[in-house]
Amino acid sequence: MSEKLIDPIWKMLGLLFKPHPWHGIYIGKNAPDVVTAFVEIVPTDTIKYEIDKASGFLKIDRPQRYSNVCPSLYGLIPQTYCADKVADICSRETGHTNIVGDGDPLDICIITEKTISHGDIILEVIPIGGFRMIDGNEADDKIIAILKGDNVYGNITDIEECPSSIIDRLKHYFLTYKEIPGENIHAKVEIAQIYGRKAAHEVIKKSQEDYHTHYGQIEQNLTQQLRG
Repeated sequence: MSEKLIDPIWKMLGLLFKPHPWHGIYIGKNAPDVVTAFVEIVPTDTIKYEIDKASGFLKIDRPQRYSNVCPSLYGLIPQTYCADKVADICSRETGHTNIVGDGDPLDICIITEKTISHGDIILEVIPIGGFRMIDGNEADDKIIAILKGDNVYGNITDIEECPSSIIDRLKHYFLTYKEIPGENIHAKVEIAQIYGRKAAHEVIKKSQEDYHTHYGQIEQNLTQQLRG
C-alpha cells in the first residue's frame, strides 16, 4: 500500500498481517530514482523461486536444469506491472511488432558486494539501467540496480559505469536460464537492447502506470469492504 495511507485501519492490519510483497509494499517515495525491491532468489539458489501472485508466498518455479545460477540478487519491484505501456516502449525502441507485456511485476537485478543468503526480503536500490528483453513476443524487461549504500558499487549511477564482467554474466544467465537439456529454446529469448538509467526510469514509470490501470483500485476497494 502507498505511504500516503495513514488510515488507522491499514495501520492495524499492518500489525496483524504480513503485506503482500507485490501489492502491499510501497515502491518508495523517491521512485524511480530509488525504489524498494523484493528479493525472490539469491546467487546461491539452485532452485528458481518466484512469488505466488495469489498468496504472496514464494513458490518453486523450477529447478535450474544446468549449473548456471543467477549472478545477482533477483526479484521484483512492488506495485509495478508489465502490460500495454511497457510493451509500447519495447515496440518503439526495437521495432518489433505484436509485443505484449508479460503480465508480471517488473523484474529487477540488484548488484551488491555483500553476500545475502536468502530471499523474501526487501531493500532499497538505485536503478542504473536494464535489459530490454523479449521472451517470445512478450516484453520482459530486467531492471539493473545497485544496493543503496553499497561500499563497492554504491557510487555507480549508470550502467556504463558498471564492470562489464557483471553485465556479461547477467546477459549469459538470462539468455540461457530457460534452456532444457535436449531442447533448443535459446532463440525465443532475446536481449534486444541494454539501456541506461534514464531509460530504466521510463520503464519503471510506465510499469507503475500499467499497475494503476490494472490494480489501482485495490486499496480503495479493500477499505470500503473493511468499513462495511
